[in-house]
Amino acid sequence: MSRTPRVALICAVLAGLVAAGCSGGQSDLQKWISDTKKKPGGRIQPLPEVKPYETYVYGDATMRSPFQPASPNSSQASLRPSTRRNREFLEGFSLDTLKMVGTFKVGSSFYGLVQSKDGLVHKVQPGNYLGQNDGKVTEITGSKISLVEIIPDGLGSYIERPASLALTD
Repeated sequence: MSRTPRVALICAVLAGLVAAGCSGGQSDLQKWISDTKKKPGGRIQPLPEVKPYETYVYGDATMRSPFQPASPNSSQASLRPSTRRNREFLEGFSLDTLKMVGTFKVGSSFYGLVQSKDGLVHKVQPGNYLGQNDGKVTEITGSKISLVEIIPDGLGSYIERPASLALTD
């Protein structure tokens, strides 16, 4: 037998097997479909009620513009860092690199002890400046040094921001 008739015979046998596999054998599927059709149908939940869209009229004459800051008076036009005063030594350090290490009291005045990143300890009192944002010391207690920084508000003005150094153990 030559090669071509053998291949044709093998293809014919395979096609017959495939056709035989597809025929019949669907009785279980037909039984499942008939059993499913005999069961009572379920109840479909109603769709949720769609609320109509409510329009909003923006009255620009009585309301602020949505593109302006929430409170236009929050930045004070006259507030600016002083360029005339002499800079203090601790203004050369970022506030997060300074560390409060203690306090002492002379008479009725509290003094804070602040350690800079170079390891030196400096004495500060209310009115001194710390950090790179013009942070002026406003109060010294036994556990913290409070100050007010002057920072840009992003709109060309400046705002005051409270900050503090807490005593670390």
